[in-house]
Amino acid sequence: MAAEPPDTATPVDEGEWLASYDATRWPRPSVTVDLVVLTVLNADLKILLIKRGNPPCQGAWALPGGFVDVKNEAHDQGESIDAAAARELEEETSLPDGSSYLEQLYTFGDPGRDPRTRVITVAYYALVRPDLAPLVRAGDDATEAGWVSVSEVAERPLAFDHARIIDVALRRIRGKIDYAPIAFRLVPEHFTMAELRGVYEAIKGQSYDPSNFRRRFRRMQTDGIIETAPGKRPVSRGRPPRVHRFNLEKADVFG
Repeated sequence: MAAEPPDTATPVDEGEWLASYDATRWPRPSVTVDLVVLTVLNADLKILLIKRGNPPCQGAWALPGGFVDVKNEAHDQGESIDAAAARELEEETSLPDGSSYLEQLYTFGDPGRDPRTRVITVAYYALVRPDLAPLVRAGDDATEAGWVSVSEVAERPLAFDHARIIDVALRRIRGKIDYAPIAFRLVPEHFTMAELRGVYEAIKGQSYDPSNFRRRFRRMQTDGIIETAPGKRPVSRGRPPRVHRFNLEKADVFG
């Protein structure tokens, strides 16, 4: 039954009202954040999975994540969702705060998605440069962590509804890569044209004609999105390819 609307004709002291408010009157779901952490290694799109060290789903592979820090005082209600996602990313990967791109994905709240209690999760996706990927280490509540090829994820039974979360994340980045600077978050700070093409191919799951991609690359250079970086990439044979960098100040060109 819906609560009775307040009598607006009678002035109410909000401080007194808050002091007497019973926060236990309404059922409370738990809130978590789950992270779809992606990188590209050897032209292969990979996702970070952890093996759960504790029940529920002990021993199953899952996305990294955890509970949002919620406090019950009116003056201190805990951390924000974004702060929780950033904290969990740092704890679950051991990568420094701010070293990876992090963006909110979607909210998943179907009843029964967690056997413990009603849990609503806010999912994020994080993009990790390939030079940082080898530095990832499992958090304290996981027995191990590893980069798994996206093409092999379906072969691993995942905890909770994490297969669905991954599917939504992959559809999101595949749809955004052509109008948002996603690919530049998945190459080294200095990259070659071939490395950038490899990231596009890994995310889209399709090959790009080198000549067509070269024209696309040159348009991004003309728009100032891509700049020439100092030096060249050492190779065992042939002419060393030029290296480039992404101009973050031009990111709005994508939008």
